[in-house]
Amino acid sequence: MAVLIDTSVFIALERRGMPFAPTDMRTVSPGERVAIAAITASELLAGVRLSTPVERRVRREAYVENILGGVAVMPFDLAVARVHAGLAVDLTRRGSRIGANDLLIAATGLTYHHAVLTANAREFRHVPGLEVRTLTLS
Repeated sequence: MAVLIDTSVFIALERRGMPFAPTDMRTVSPGERVAIAAITASELLAGVRLSTPVERRVRREAYVENILGGVAVMPFDLAVARVHAGLAVDLTRRGSRIGANDLLIAATGLTYHHAVLTANAREFRHVPGLEVRTLTLS
């Protein structure tokens, strides 16, 4: 199985001052391919644009561009849209709605048969059939 990395993982690593390298993710998930959902790329890029002061923005941009240059980005395409629609309706009917971006990540994971690695598993645990892994940092 491959692993889809949630934005929260990158935020947790950055907050701990841990530089990102694609090989870091292979250590977290040995022998498995790693990727991110397109919405994760968007969240990371928005974080860069919101960063102040300029010095912090420059550091964060380098961090994010390193991620985007080293990890595959899974598209939001028609296949994901179909899974997303079904999942949104199912979760709504069960009263287990989750955040819009987490729903997109979950739908991407389900579509492409990727587990989701997150530092915040609470919402993802509501998604039936999704393998959720929690990041543990020492």
